[in-house]
Order: sequence, then structure tokens, then C-alpha cells
Amino acid sequence: MSTKDKIIHTSIELFNLHGERAITTNHIAAHMGISPGNLYYHFKNKEDIIRHIFALYSEHLHTHFKPLTPDDDALENLAGYLDSLFELMWRYQFFYDNLGDILSRDEALKKDYIEFQAALLEQVKEVLLALRAGDIITIEDADVTELAHMLKMTVSFWTPYIKARRLSGELARQDIYHGILKVLLLLKAHCTEHSLAQVNQLRAKYLALANAEPTAQ
Repeated sequence: MSTKDKIIHTSIELFNLHGERAITTNHIAAHMGISPGNLYYHFKNKEDIIRHIFALYSEHLHTHFKPLTPDDDALENLAGYLDSLFELMWRYQFFYDNLGDILSRDEALKKDYIEFQAALLEQVKEVLLALRAGDIITIEDADVTELAHMLKMTVSFWTPYIKARRLSGELARQDIYHGILKVLLLLKAHCTEHSLAQVNQLRAKYLALANAEPTAQ
């Protein structure tokens, strides 16, 4: 792993553990055992590091949430989407926690984020339409956008909601599974009779993971 990649990896780790606001470039350099000058050789400042992390976050969504084709198994792909969603929410939890503050400090990043969210909304709508075409859900065209917004909001605000309700402010992997269960509950309300049993099986899988022995970060 290159020094640049190590800086990104360490930054994500420290941001998740201690909160992005509490971590400076000096903390990152000290944790890695390198000089601040070495860090600044690769990144101009903390905002530059965050921009690179956001690029990884965006790439994850674009590569793991590809549109479904008529030949795809819609329910099988939904399970894959949910597993990828778990990975995303866990790995980049700091970004969800402090989103407003991060974007307020970087106008360029905020512009990129707004454009990215608009594209992501279209991706979620495509997934919903594919699930409808696969006879997994039934939904009117007029409601697709609203459901897509609800799903995005649930994902975006689930982890800060959990952390704010704990004195420790800590997040466990099981918490993410509980968030995925909320996503499935929103979808279940639109399930067809044909798919309900399979969706319930999927919910049972994540419920078992959510109720497993807690694992701290």
C-alpha cells in the first residue's frame, strides 16, 4: 500500500473512531509515524484528504449499485445491494455523522456532493423500477421518487441517529443491520404477494445478524 493510500486508510479509521472534527492532519501523521511534511507532500490539507475519501465513497456506490437488466434476478441483486450498503455505512460512518459541517467548509465538495446525490437518486429509482419489473414490488410511477427519497434518507441519517442516542456515541456493526432492516421494511410495504415470503427470508437473515453478539468498532 502506498503512503498516499495509507494516509487515506488511517484518516478514515481515525475519523470513525474519534469524529472527523477532532482529528487534524498532525494527528493522522503522528498515528502513522510520519512527519507532517510527508503528509503534506501527498495532500494539501484535511479537506483534500476528505475529497479523496468522498471519491472512494462515490466510486463504491457507482460500482456496486449497477442498474438491473431484465435477465437479472431482482431479489438476488437486492441482497447484494444491501450487503454493499452495509459495507458503505460502516466504512464511511464519519461522513454521515458530520455531513453538514464537512460540506459547509468546502464549497467544491458540496457542489460535487449535490451533483452526486442527484445522480444517486436516479440510480435508486432505477433499482425500484427494476424490482417492480421483476414482480418484487408494486408501486405507482408517481410514488417511485418519493420512496427513493425515503430510502436515501433512512440510510443517510440512521448512523447519526443511533450515535446521538448513546452516551458513548459508539456504533456497532449490528446497528448497521438494524438500519438495513428499516430499508427492507420500507420495501416490504410495497411487496407483491409473490415476493413477500422471499423478502421476509431476507429480513430474517439481517435480523439474525442484528441480534448477534455486539461487536464494537
